[in-house]
Amino acid sequence: MTTHTPASMHALVVLGTGRAHAKAILLGEHSVVYGAPAVAVPVSSLTTTATLRPAIGSLISCALYEGPSSAAPSHLAPVQAAWRAASAHVGLGTEGLELAVESALPIARGMGSSAATAAAIVRAVADAADTVLEATEEHELIQEAERAAHLTPSGIDARTVVAETPLRFEGGTFQPLSVAAPFALVIADTGRPGATSAAIASVRSLREREPAATDAAIARLGDLAEGCVTDLATGGHAELGLRLRAAHELLVGLGVSSPELDTLVQAAHAAGSPGAKLTGGGQGGCIIALAPSVAAAGPLARELAEAGAAQAWTTIIGGTA
Repeated sequence: MTTHTPASMHALVVLGTGRAHAKAILLGEHSVVYGAPAVAVPVSSLTTTATLRPAIGSLISCALYEGPSSAAPSHLAPVQAAWRAASAHVGLGTEGLELAVESALPIARGMGSSAATAAAIVRAVADAADTVLEATEEHELIQEAERAAHLTPSGIDARTVVAETPLRFEGGTFQPLSVAAPFALVIADTGRPGATSAAIASVRSLREREPAATDAAIARLGDLAEGCVTDLATGGHAELGLRLRAAHELLVGLGVSSPELDTLVQAAHAAGSPGAKLTGGGQGGCIIALAPSVAAAGPLARELAEAGAAQAWTTIIGGTA
């Protein structure tokens, strides 16, 4: 006797699963564009999961679209790029599969949403093919999708969304950083999308008009990022807070902040944060605030929500002690 599995049962069969998490720039945005160092941190509390299941045809299911991959809208080009590149790399087709993506990451907030999605997809495909990718292979596949999203990505997002520790980035090279003691960080969303491309263009224009002052600010931002490496390694909590404050003032001077960002930074300081600043491209998006202690991270997040943050998340780097 022949039995047939109902189509609805396909949803219960998982062929491969992959996960990645958010990231935030701790120090060095904008100056990193000009070759200065930057430090990025993983935000493990915000994750993206990709799952491959049997299907009829080739399907995509996510918050923005459900249907055949051939009819997916153009804004899902990075998703398509990650799926196709990873499938070709491991010798797995896309026909007969549904790619389902679930993400807690906000879009256009400087938290690596596109890179995390790409990383989760690459890992799901590798899992389905029972293949273990080398770190360099995985990175290049994520970058292929990132190029579909950002044309010339630096690679900092692709590295940090799969990292377990903070990373120092400079000129295309990455260095995992040691952390002597737990640092609790709160990321708060203004509710307004960031404008990275416009902000980068604005800094470039300012540099053409005022080269000396702009180059001095860029150099100082790089110095603050370099000092942050020492702060993490030595447990310099107060020192890191001062660097975050100084960086935000410089970014305001470069014209990449916004009233919403400044309001949340001021609210973080009023709530006891040793230092807070915008994170990412700016002109919207999020701030990152150092909590006075691990135990104070939750109350700080609540204070920022009361001050107008659309959402707030906490992450701890260097352990949970």
